[in-house]
Order: sequence, then structure tokens, then C-alpha cells
Amino acid sequence: MMLLGAGPGRPGGGPAGGHGGIGNRYGSSMMWRDGEVLALRRDWGPAGRRCAELDARVVVAPAGATTLMAGEELRAVAYEAITGIPSVGEGVRLEVSALDRVLGTGGHAMVCARPDVLPADPPREGHLVKARYMPDQVMVAGVDEQGTDHHGLLARPIDDLDLGGMPAVVADLHSSLLAVLAGMRAREGGQQPRVAYVMTDGGALPLAYSRLVAALSRAGWLAGTVTAGQAWGGDIEAVSIHNALLAARHVLRADAAVVTQGPGNLGTETPWGFSGVACGDAVNAIAALGGRPVACLRVSQADARPRHRGVSHHSMTAYGRVALAAADVVVPGLDGPSGTRVRREADVLCAPRRGAAQHRLIEIPSGGLLERLHAAEEEVGVRLSTMGRGLEEDAAAFLAAAAAGRHVRRILDEEAVNG
Repeated sequence: MMLLGAGPGRPGGGPAGGHGGIGNRYGSSMMWRDGEVLALRRDWGPAGRRCAELDARVVVAPAGATTLMAGEELRAVAYEAITGIPSVGEGVRLEVSALDRVLGTGGHAMVCARPDVLPADPPREGHLVKARYMPDQVMVAGVDEQGTDHHGLLARPIDDLDLGGMPAVVADLHSSLLAVLAGMRAREGGQQPRVAYVMTDGGALPLAYSRLVAALSRAGWLAGTVTAGQAWGGDIEAVSIHNALLAARHVLRADAAVVTQGPGNLGTETPWGFSGVACGDAVNAIAALGGRPVACLRVSQADARPRHRGVSHHSMTAYGRVALAAADVVVPGLDGPSGTRVRREADVLCAPRRGAAQHRLIEIPSGGLLERLHAAEEEVGVRLSTMGRGLEEDAAAFLAAAAAGRHVRRILDEEAVNG
């Protein structure tokens, strides 16, 4: 395949793989295998929207394959909303490219079809298509589409509907969600806030993939979930992050929201090439809607990559370059050199900016948060983990997220006192 307009004797022309072969070099590739289901390991999520983890065996690999050959066993996931849940002994078609590349999101093959079973048609509801023009595109009923219960609400004139100052925490990593909520919740016996989770489309598109969200919903820690953009599978579907936030506030009646991508952060070791860059867009959206953006810093004391130690370059770029509106940048109280470094880098982030509003640096003490995080793991039944590191290995990562939640709790408490 040659570049459009290029050919032999023309600038950029030549064989694929040279300058004229960029389309091939940076193209897509999918790897298919036929398999057989050996066992259903577990499933999670509400009926009709479950995700199931399966043990499967490769039965057929294509000619020329060199990995994941016939007879090899692997783990796979199936989405009830797409294929239904396969049975033991059933044949399945699997997409295995991420598993082959041993990516962070490559722990599973994906069940794409059940050749011997044709799933029943779902109810004819909704007109919004997500994962558009993919073979497994999903039709959903959006909160903002015509003819739905809340279309009239969201169709009000642009200046007639806003967030009314609702605080919304923005975080880079899905793994921050539990820690943010742990910091936000009241002590036992106190009034708990209604918190909505807004999942953006930078990571996994199906919300069902997240065992964490399923556990949080089961524990009653979430008032509901909203999937925005191409993400799908939430309690509420929205076309944009703006309508997702408005739905969180006015449909779910949330006191606060947490905005982050689903599992599967993408990065490329380039300044702008990471999915968390959308955190800056989220800050802008919250501010545009009259909310209060709260920036959760991505922090680490243990990441082997220097660019992510202290305050990650992801946070410095997303909040420092992309976010034009002001946010509360929450700095956790951390001991030792790590704490000094985080504070110094946060000072840089909150310095005056040309062409953008100055962020507000908010220092939050970490006293009691570590105990709260341990308790949260027990209450929800999910282990805190980021990039394979738990609370013991990288406490700073989770303390930073919990501090953002604690800041929101203080905002809500002040509102309650002041009426």
C-alpha cells in the first residue's frame, strides 16, 4: 500500500516498508484463534451486563502462526451484552493480539463470536452506536437521545443547566477510583455522599471489564455509573463527557463525581502520546459546566520509570498544558524526600500560566488515610493495585488519590454547614 498520490518516480513513492510504506508500518493487526471453553472461572456485574472470565484451549491456529498454537491454554473474557456467556465445551472465536504481545491489558483473549450459537436479539431500545463501525459495535439507549426520559432536561438552553458547583475528581488511572472514594467517604455511621463514576473512553470501552466497578457498585459505594463517548455499559450512556457529568448531577443526583478512564491505560513514552492526556479535557469540561474540578495527581515513589516518579509527567502535561481552566490540585502530605519532591513539582504545576487560569494548590494531610485505605480493601473486597504494585509497595500513589477524595469530603461538609 502506497501513500495517496505517491508512486514509482514520485516523491514518497517506493516499495512498502520504505518511506512510501508508512501505511503498512503503522497499520493494525488482529490475531485470531478458534478455541474451546474449558471452564468458567468467575463472572461479575449485573445480569445482562456481566463479564465472564474463562479458561480456554486453542483448537485451531492459522497457517504461519508461531505462537498460541493448538493445544495451548489461555484465559479469555466474554461480554454478555455482545456474545452472551459461553458454556463449557463450546467453541469460541478468540482475538489474541494483546495476549500475544504480553501487554498490560493482554492478560486475556477476547471472545468475539460463538460460531455454533447465535445470540438472541436484544430489546429494540436506543439509537446511539458506540465502538462505532467496529464489527462488534454496540447499540445503546443514551440519556441524551431524542425520545428518552431525560432528553428534555439535557436539551434545555446551554446556560440553563449546569453542575451547580459539584466537585468532580479527575484521575489518570482507573486504579485510583477506590482510593479516591475511600478518602471521600465519611467515618462509620456518618452520612455518605452520593458519588457517580463517569468512565471516559481512553481505556477499556466496556465498563463490564472492570471488576473494581462491579465490587464498588455491589458494596453501595457508587450512586451509579455513566459511560461517556465510545465507552459503554454504564447505568447511563452519554454521547459526551459534558452530558455524562450533567446526567451524574441531575439524573443520578450525585453530590460528587469521579472521572477517569476504564482499565487499560495507554502510553508511548512520548510527551503527548498517552490516554491520560484527556484528564485536561475533563478539567475543562467540569469548569465549563460550572463544576469544581479537583485534579488527582498521579504520584509514585516506586515506579521504575523516572518519568512517573514523584508527580508523573502525565499529570504535569494533562493539568499543566491541556487544562486551560483552573482546578484544585491536591497535594498529599507525604514524608521524606518523596513528599518534598511532590510538593516542589506541584508548585511548578500551580505557578501562573500564560493563556490559562492558575491552578489552586490544596495541601491535604495524609493522617489516617493509610488506615482508611486498608479498611477500604476489606470493605469492598478488592486489592488496591497500580501497575502491579499494591498499597505496601507504592503507598504514595494511593495516598495521593485518597487525599483528592478527602478534599472533596471537606468541600461537601462545608456546603452542608453553610447551606
